[in-house]
Order: sequence, then structure tokens, then C-alpha cells
Amino acid sequence: MAIWLTLCGVTVLVAYLLGSFPTGYIAVKQLKGIDIREVGSGSTGATNVLRTLGKGPGAFVLMLDSLKGVLAIALVYWLFNFAAIQNIIPPTVDVKLWQPWLSTLVGLAAILGHSKSIFLGFSGGKSVATSLGILLAMNWQVGLATAGVFAVVVAISRIVSLSSIAGAIAVPIFMLLLHQPLPYILFGIAGGLYVIFRHRSNIERLIAGTEPKIGQNLTTEPKQTA
Repeated sequence: MAIWLTLCGVTVLVAYLLGSFPTGYIAVKQLKGIDIREVGSGSTGATNVLRTLGKGPGAFVLMLDSLKGVLAIALVYWLFNFAAIQNIIPPTVDVKLWQPWLSTLVGLAAILGHSKSIFLGFSGGKSVATSLGILLAMNWQVGLATAGVFAVVVAISRIVSLSSIAGAIAVPIFMLLLHQPLPYILFGIAGGLYVIFRHRSNIERLIAGTEPKIGQNLTTEPKQTA
């Protein structure tokens, strides 16, 4: 049992490190030679990359950040397959019970890593793209439905932050409607609340009516990572 718990702990740690990989920071540093944390909102996520470098790099970072979430959940499946081959899963471990719970812990670790990257002094993005990748890997229907909510809201409002918040609110609803396991529902609640918390400065600007739309620059935002 000790070996199994150690492997589970290592998997969660690797997921955090995977989420911590600073794709947005590296992209802007390589292409423009600046620290994205000193530009716009200070976030290293795809939205701030979009403002800084344009649609192409923004979409590229969005894809890579989403891929981090997919790979994080893939780690769980790899662990169970590896452990089964090596015959190191304890007899008392119910795989059907453990896998959703471990996936939830791994998903939360990847989200935390993206927003609090160990490679950037615990700064980072707002975890939206990484969360989407995790949802797609957990249940592609939930992931696509959430992406649909985001797309509809952004098409109407042209405000990425509002669309992200709407998607975060929708996740636990879709988890319930699609009868997902309890750990996934809890992930939807905890992950959604965390994403909304990360957007608290955006919420203040939304209330004030100063949140920029797509194509507009953020000129009044203090350089922060919240």
C-alpha cells in the first residue's frame, strides 16, 4: 500500500509541475523579448498573449495550455495501466473508485500549477485553458459543452473574462446533468470557484464597465498576476 500511495503522490506532483510549465511566458519571451508578467493584466495565459502578440500566438498558447490539462489526466490512466502490469495495485484498492478521485486531485494540481507556477515564482495564468483540457480528458461532453458556453458568451459580449466566468459556472451544472462521478462534480465546483477567484480583478472591471473587449488593450490594469 505504501508503494501505491507514493506513486499516487508522485503523480499529483508531476501534474503540478506539468501545469507549471510556463507556455505563455516562454512564447512572449522568445517572440518579443519581454516578460508577459509586465504587460497588460500580468497573466501568463492565452488572453494576455492574445493582447500582446495577436491571434496566432494566443491560439497556440491556448492549445498548449489545454494540452497540459489533457496530459495531466492521461497521467492517471498511465499510472493505473503501469501499476496493473506491475501488479502493484493493492487488493483493497477499487480502481473504479480511486481513478475519479485521483483524476480530481491531479486536475486540481495542474490548475494550481498553471496559476502558481514554481518556475515563475508562483505567478502564472488564470487556469481557464488548462481547466478546459482537464474537462475534455475527464468527459469530452462536459468539455465541449463548457467550450460551447464560452463560445456563445464571447460571441455576444466579445469579453473573454466574462466568457471564462460563465464557463466556470456551467461546469458543475454539466457534470450533474451528465451524471458524472461525485469526484468530478466536486472538481467542477472547486475548479470553477478557483477560476472565478482568479478573475476577481476582471469582475471589478466588469462591474465598473471598463473590462476590455477582444481587440482592445488593457491600459489601466496594474501589473499583477491575480
